[in-house]
Amino acid sequence: MELENINRVYLIGIGGIGMSGLARYFKKRGAVVCGYDKTPTPLTEALMNEGIPVVFSDDTDNIRFTFMEPDNATLIIYTPAVPVNSPILNHFRSNGFTLKKRSEVLGIISKGMFTIAVAGTHGKTTTSSIIAHLLKDSGYDCSAFLGGIASNYNTNVLFGANNTLVVEADEYDRSFLTLHPDIAVVTSMDADHLDIYGDAGHLADSFKQFAGQLKPGGILINRKGLELEGGVTYAAGEEADICALNVHVEAGEFRFDFKNQTRSLEDLRIVLPGVHNIENTIAAIEVALRLDIPEEKIRAALANFRGVKRRFEYLVKTDRHVYIDDYAHHPEELRACLTAVKALYPDKKLCTVFQPHLFTRTRDFAAGFSEVLGMTDELIMLDIYPARELPIAGVDSAMILDGVPVSNKKIMSKQQTLEHIRREMPELVLTVGAGDIDTLVRPIKSILENA
Repeated sequence: MELENINRVYLIGIGGIGMSGLARYFKKRGAVVCGYDKTPTPLTEALMNEGIPVVFSDDTDNIRFTFMEPDNATLIIYTPAVPVNSPILNHFRSNGFTLKKRSEVLGIISKGMFTIAVAGTHGKTTTSSIIAHLLKDSGYDCSAFLGGIASNYNTNVLFGANNTLVVEADEYDRSFLTLHPDIAVVTSMDADHLDIYGDAGHLADSFKQFAGQLKPGGILINRKGLELEGGVTYAAGEEADICALNVHVEAGEFRFDFKNQTRSLEDLRIVLPGVHNIENTIAAIEVALRLDIPEEKIRAALANFRGVKRRFEYLVKTDRHVYIDDYAHHPEELRACLTAVKALYPDKKLCTVFQPHLFTRTRDFAAGFSEVLGMTDELIMLDIYPARELPIAGVDSAMILDGVPVSNKKIMSKQQTLEHIRREMPELVLTVGAGDIDTLVRPIKSILENA
């Protein structure tokens, strides 16, 4: 299917961060775009405000008449998170429409472009967003498909005037194997998505295959210690081809020096806290330097980078209360997030609200979650967000909570959580999770701001 022939696009699961980016992309190209998702969210609300109709009932009666008969100009995009028995999905499948996964469409879009692809079980959204910002802010320019809303642009898709594309390469369902990048960045390869891969070894093999799909003369930039060959390595506070040195906190900001095999940049600062985000940043700097972006433009772009929504996002920051929201949903992501919070606010009592994501992930990493959550002072657990999964017998939030070495811990509903925060008014609040915990963000922000 050729891009120039597509003038109608229907997205099943349009409210996902990656799917919504494709919806905006095809809308910008002038196609008729609409879609379905399970529940309304701020993201689907934004799409509808941009003129993209969204329905929330999985019923073929809700499909617009322009999508009732297949033709060569109509593309149906679906996410694997949609159940296989979805009536809307099966309407398109049984009536001869062209259906493609999001990853396949990204492969079509990136074909023929100079592609910078960022992969990793965590860190890829922040890293790809920093890279895109460095290219945009410096005037180099790019288009980008991001896995989060970049705060500088208030969107997850950017449009450029050149042939350069920055894309977040998702390992779920081996989606990133549709990409053949010119520059590949791999941030992490921790065990995850074991419902797909079975074990960590098969996950690692998939990342190796992704790295092996570089175009001739392509560049691999990977975090030191990963089982990848032929790349340049990066790390903070340890020896690597690309290093962050002199890492410290000053006036509430993380500062560091950058050094690779030929260049040094001193006293850089970033809005995102934590050593993990410094590592994401030095990988992005290396990309920018390899594109010959001048040092002074890199420095200026980093200074005005405002982060990514739901990636250590400050919602409230006053003398009385601090409220941070983060997308962390893997033990190592949680560890990085909690470590950063503790480094910034060592004297404040931390109340963490955590929503586990997926029954399989909870089952596979319960002990890891329990150990990491022991870093908080107070823990509120929500029920597991199932996403695409059916319940698994014996797997619930208590499976994690029971092992957390914290005395002040409990399982609550969302409403009970809001009532607890309104009553206790904790000085430092962190919400973490990849499900629908984001529906608590506005209410918690309102409670603490109006205290």
